[in-house]
Amino acid sequence: MAKVSVYNMEGKEVDTIELNDSIFGVEIKEHLVHMAVVHQLANKRQGTQKAKTRSEVSGGGRKPWRQKGTGHARQGSIRAPQWKGGGVVFAPVPRDYSFKMNRKEKRIALFSALTSRVEANKFIVVDELNLADVKTKNFAKVLGNLNVEGEKALVLYDGENKNLVLSSRNLPKVKAAKTEAINTYDILKYNTVVITKDAVKKIEEVYA
Repeated sequence: MAKVSVYNMEGKEVDTIELNDSIFGVEIKEHLVHMAVVHQLANKRQGTQKAKTRSEVSGGGRKPWRQKGTGHARQGSIRAPQWKGGGVVFAPVPRDYSFKMNRKEKRIALFSALTSRVEANKFIVVDELNLADVKTKNFAKVLGNLNVEGEKALVLYDGENKNLVLSSRNLPKVKAAKTEAINTYDILKYNTVVITKDAVKKIEEVYA
């Protein structure tokens, strides 16, 4: 099992913790990680784009001029795609972009993403993140103590932590989330994972 240091909010090492290799030390499956990211982004798409084809545009029922003898090219409708105000060729229609991904594949992708952060030394374990009050400045100082200030950081915690959530809202590069909301996309989107000791235990309880 891999050992990582545990820091306090002042950035001082206070303990070490062993990570479960079945979650934080797996073989990285890049194709499943890619699939999980595409799966999440595809499921977020609304798919409500719509444009009218020539059959849906109003008007154009009458043939604009006779077939022969005018010197113009023959035309059947003023709502054909080449006319101003005409329909769109191969117009987009509402569709569902989502697709299914097996639960086992999702788990392997999540474990691969977590492992990649551990191997890159971008997995920082904190003994606790209990802020006395709601102050973005104080939370930014904590991140500075952990050497992640200014970096894109995903902060994971277990249970309720209202002060942490509210204090992190005004930091554009930081996202605070519960362990229940952990996903492959967020782990890859943010350079560094800052996680409480309790959150590590929670993840190991759920997925081990």
